[in-house]
Amino acid sequence: MSANEAVRLINREKGVLIDVCEPAEFAAGHPVGAKNVPFGSLDGAKALPSNKTTPVIVTCASGARAAVLCGAVLRKQGLREGRGAGRREPGWADASLPVEKTA
Repeated sequence: MSANEAVRLINREKGVLIDVCEPAEFAAGHPVGAKNVPFGSLDGAKALPSNKTTPVIVTCASGARAAVLCGAVLRKQGLREGRGAGRREPGWADASLPVEKTA
């Protein structure tokens, strides 16, 4: 899924953007509005939507963790199958979408 497609899903279907990077990677730069849920902390994470029909868009620095998460892990949680948004950077920046850094 492209970054622009992810934004449309977020805007039209109230999708939730989850960044599965480790906290230091997340702080270095992530899409504005993304929630950080490190890949190893997914079970029972409060940032995951409680409404199981809410679309989940998953992103990470390389795309590898997002690809794994989009399948079995989200289905195991009972969530609507997630969709990978590809590389967090430069994908978002290349699409002229806002990226923020946190301290």
